[in-house]
Amino acid sequence: MLLERPNQLVSREELQKKLWSSDTFVDFEQSLNAAIRRLRLALDDSAESPRYIETLARKGYRWVAPVEGARPAGTVVAQPAEVTTKQPRGRTATRIAVGAAVGLAILVIAWGALRSRPVRDRLMLAVLPFQNLSGEEQQEYLADGMTEEMITQLGGLNPQRLGVIARTSAMQYKGSHKGTSQIARELNVNYLLEGSVRRQEQRIRVTARLIQTSDQAEIWADSYDADISDILKVQGEVARAIAGQIRMQLPQQAERRLSGTHRVNALAHDSYLQGQQAWNLRDKEGTARSIQQFRHAIEIDPNYAAAYAGLARAYALSPVSGLMSASEAMPKARETASRAIALDDSLAEAHSLMGFIEAHYDYDWPAARQEYQKALQLNPSDSIAHLFYSNSYLSPLGRHDEAIAEMKTAIALDPFSARIQSFLGRTYIWARRYDDALAHLKHTTEMFPSFAIDHQRLAHLYAYREEYDKAISEETRARILAGEDPHAVLKLEDSLRQAIATRGPRGYWEKLLELSRQADNPPEAYTTTDGLAILYVRLGDKEKALRALEQGYRERQLHMTEIGIEPTFDALRPEPQFQDLLRRVGVQR
Repeated sequence: MLLERPNQLVSREELQKKLWSSDTFVDFEQSLNAAIRRLRLALDDSAESPRYIETLARKGYRWVAPVEGARPAGTVVAQPAEVTTKQPRGRTATRIAVGAAVGLAILVIAWGALRSRPVRDRLMLAVLPFQNLSGEEQQEYLADGMTEEMITQLGGLNPQRLGVIARTSAMQYKGSHKGTSQIARELNVNYLLEGSVRRQEQRIRVTARLIQTSDQAEIWADSYDADISDILKVQGEVARAIAGQIRMQLPQQAERRLSGTHRVNALAHDSYLQGQQAWNLRDKEGTARSIQQFRHAIEIDPNYAAAYAGLARAYALSPVSGLMSASEAMPKARETASRAIALDDSLAEAHSLMGFIEAHYDYDWPAARQEYQKALQLNPSDSIAHLFYSNSYLSPLGRHDEAIAEMKTAIALDPFSARIQSFLGRTYIWARRYDDALAHLKHTTEMFPSFAIDHQRLAHLYAYREEYDKAISEETRARILAGEDPHAVLKLEDSLRQAIATRGPRGYWEKLLELSRQADNPPEAYTTTDGLAILYVRLGDKEKALRALEQGYRERQLHMTEIGIEPTFDALRPEPQFQDLLRRVGVQR
């Protein structure tokens, strides 16, 4: 369709009508964005500097390379456009049957991707939590670690052919009595991998079986007895066996990775798995313990790439849990992520973390894009990589439609992750799609009623909509769920309502400014420098708001990348100092 109308807008609505029938159920927005990404990958094209396909935000796409139609048998030859050159509009092309060279390849890719599998073009698999058969509760980390490592192994086998449900959603079924058919329906997968691990001193026994969910048939099962040092080799053998059962050809990169599996130091691996277990608590104490365990693993084995990646992740996100400041944590995160990549360039997580660092600390957006795209190329099943790419790159640069599509992909891979589900609500807020944000956050609070951040984000959203009564109710819920004393919180609620009654909206914001100075506040309350800046803007004090943002810039606080998309800061845009801040962060538009 693009080649038939070079240099003309082909709208998203036209593409939807042409490529999907009206009776086909499909997440159109996500599927079309995925198809365009595949075309760009095949053409070595870039959305930022398009040589072939140009995105017209919220409208559609345009083919910008010269198209030569007068070839034998209707053959089209497309040449890449110069990055800085736009072809004249209005140029028409006769209806063409794409024959050789690039044109044929493009239509084969697009038609196969969009028509043969209207909802998705990959098989989906879920790794259910491995059972701990060691008889010792303290060995639970080994079974959990086996689950997580198998998810990573399978996610990197053939990303274009096989998608793997992320850890958070898979672990929802730990200890569950649900049947495989119900789990398959809830996760919408084609296959389930079940397994167990038993450890006796330095030996392990791993069993695994693959279930085809269409008929609940067990299509493969095996067991492996090995030294604990060969656990990665066992995982590779399971992965290779699964690839054979679903008749999936392994790319050379995956073959090399599986063939190059090496033995691990048992003590280092133990520390690594315990670090992973601590990290998954996602709190200040868990982050501190994970850093300790990852560092111990590296002390035992200085060439343990995965441990360096785990340590980089703990450092990079420690400002979120309040363990370290960004200026202290991010240089450490860069050093360890770089080391992980130097040891194993195929580690998707290490590249994703490097993208996070390049965006939030260096404000080097081209480098961040390169790292995120590398991570997603290595493992498109990594839901966190999609999350990071969305909120740490696409949203800050104002590419909201793409950011929302990435969040939907992350949710498809990890549907039971409260954090990922909730972040789509925040992504909608940044895009000024308040109705969508409200609908989604309400849905998320129904799924995860005890997740405090959801209620805090709803409080923010209601305040944007000037529905202060509802904002106060959500603020109350957030504080109680975050662990504050309920009696004190109810008194606080009364004081907020009194402030509104006596001084109107200004009273509400004055009260929140007062609360921001107290020790106890829920997550994402207005306590960071950008949060204080929001309060100051609401109170009409732009000077204090700008001073707070300057402090955030000096301290390289993570939220500084969001200043260009925070709705409240629209009031600061005419200020030269704010424009200079946007330029320094690299998010001016």
